[in-house]
Amino acid sequence: MNYSEELDRCENFGDVFELVKRSVKESLGQWRAGLMLYLADLPMYIGAFHGVGSNAIVMNRRLLDLTVKSSRSRREINSYVYYILLHEYLHSLGYIDEGQVRRLVYAVAERVFGEEHPTTQMALTGPAAILSRIRQPVEESSGSDMEIVRDFDRSSQTYFS
Repeated sequence: MNYSEELDRCENFGDVFELVKRSVKESLGQWRAGLMLYLADLPMYIGAFHGVGSNAIVMNRRLLDLTVKSSRSRREINSYVYYILLHEYLHSLGYIDEGQVRRLVYAVAERVFGEEHPTTQMALTGPAAILSRIRQPVEESSGSDMEIVRDFDRSSQTYFS
């Protein structure tokens, strides 16, 4: 499987998350289902979080919006989403230590994408390269509600609607 081509074809969070789960299963032999994704306006220093013992990943909508606005390609956007979801998915698998999770994010990304891919570079530096292009001031959150992302973890769905 060519993960780089697969990531380029991803059109939504569910597509990217399926790739995250496959790459972790292949790289670490671990997998889980039943996760939900929420978008929320979080402080700018938080990309996302997973509450220990929960089935929720909460992604910072403001950072995502800024990434989309400042990215040069779909590959950069999908790389950012993959990077964030991979990090939080590893937390959901029980990896709590941030240093260990960062090392694992790099190891998985490097294994499936190679050293030069934007995802692997983000695993080294964080999304700073993309976000450094932002020229407008970032306003504080208006405190809007969380939004659930539909069709996120497809492995937890049955064929019944």
